[in-house]
Amino acid sequence: MDPEYRFSHKHLLGLADLSAEDIQSVLQTAESFKEISSRAIKKVPTLRGKTIINFFFEPSTRTRLSFEVAAKRMSADTFNISSSGSSTVKGETLIDTARNLAAMNPDCIILRHPRSGSARLLADHINASVINAGDGTHEHPSQGLLDLMTVQEAKGRIAGLKVAIIGDIAHSRVAHSDIIGFSKMGASVTVSGPATLIPPGIEELGATVSRTVLEAVEGADVIMALRIQKERQQEALFPSLREYAKFFGISPKVVDTAGPEAIVMHPGPINRGVELDPKIADGSRSVILEQVTNGVAVRMALLYLIMGGD
Repeated sequence: MDPEYRFSHKHLLGLADLSAEDIQSVLQTAESFKEISSRAIKKVPTLRGKTIINFFFEPSTRTRLSFEVAAKRMSADTFNISSSGSSTVKGETLIDTARNLAAMNPDCIILRHPRSGSARLLADHINASVINAGDGTHEHPSQGLLDLMTVQEAKGRIAGLKVAIIGDIAHSRVAHSDIIGFSKMGASVTVSGPATLIPPGIEELGATVSRTVLEAVEGADVIMALRIQKERQQEALFPSLREYAKFFGISPKVVDTAGPEAIVMHPGPINRGVELDPKIADGSRSVILEQVTNGVAVRMALLYLIMGGD
């Protein structure tokens, strides 16, 4: 990395906005912060006096809790707001709500919203930093970064690897961030799923499309299974979950088709027996819990880099 390089982004709206150097900076910083979570006293004063608002318009367990844990371990003051607990249920717009929150002078707002582009809209109207915790089907950049970190730890590198992403590509913001991130870092990405769940133009993000799972995972170093996102589908896009599991579920046979050292990932929550066989989810190749652990370290790094901690 260039010795003169410095991470200089006020917001994190998507991995499309970051360079390979930016991504590597986040990963290196996350590695240095990961050790804090193994201490007896898991707290440092890095962001003391900073105020962070978690503003979530959609249900979330892992992402919201991960950001909250990350902020608290760095001594920031955190506040959680859900859509049901905000004035948006009374008809107030996102921008008006955000401006009222901004009037309280937070340093950072972490937003999850069902509409693509909502994080960028928010960033255009307030002075606080904005971190996109998932906007519609657009991007989920912090998940993409923790996936990159997990692969780099497991494989020692990212460049030159083959990554296979299987499932609901059309509705997955995780898939979009992963395709962008892994491609920028020199990996090749292949996607597969029911034809109705592969969006047109996905190749423009850097992915290759395979018609079958076995073709997609052949020789893969990393297999990423995605959840079927029924809540975002306006109509039935495949016959049944049983048929999906038969043709696109990650089974022992599928994993054996990949490289002998292939690892299996999933952003969660897992629908066991649908996109992922329980034997694989709990097996030696699974790094799903490592993803959760790295999620805290990556989000600590992002808060530090974006908010300018000491």
